[in-house]
Amino acid sequence: MPPSGISGLNDFNQLLRDIRACRRCADVLPHDPRPVVHAHPEARILVVGQAPGRRVHETGISFNDPSGDRLREWMGIDRETFYDVSRIALVPMGFCYPGTGRGGDLAPRPECAATWRESLLAQMPRIELTLLVGSYAIAWHLYRGQRMPPVSEVVADWRHHWPALLPMPHPSPRNNRWLRERPWFEEEVVPALQARITELL
Repeated sequence: MPPSGISGLNDFNQLLRDIRACRRCADVLPHDPRPVVHAHPEARILVVGQAPGRRVHETGISFNDPSGDRLREWMGIDRETFYDVSRIALVPMGFCYPGTGRGGDLAPRPECAATWRESLLAQMPRIELTLLVGSYAIAWHLYRGQRMPPVSEVVADWRHHWPALLPMPHPSPRNNRWLRERPWFEEEVVPALQARITELL
């Protein structure tokens, strides 16, 4: 059930403590687990990223990197607002940095969502806008058990899920070419996103 009153908030905070103490993937991660999640039962906006990168792992602060700078620019908010957990929850698909492969950071560990995601989201009943940042977030929230179309197609069809959900490309500098080739995202989607966030906040 959603948290209510002091006891509900205590239950929520205990869930966060349990998540941050999780060691389920300790034997397969290339480092000591450090789950990174920022959430509150009063949050109205949910940002779903992939998994912490190296810098986020080191600082314990979600989107504390160039990707976060671009995401905040797209959202039209400053760092102080972005990290106000009573307004914006930051709940990636994987809470721990999965390590790096040849093509960049590895995929989020699937054990994370299987263990924690449903119970955490169930305790944030006020969410009115969910930003699905990148393919892993889009796949879990929109296509579980189904074949997912290419991210470009899903993002192009963003109005189908609006205004409750917004599938987005990842704001990583690795996607600069994707953005250059699809100027409609920053010309059409970003202004709509900023207006919706202003409305909610």
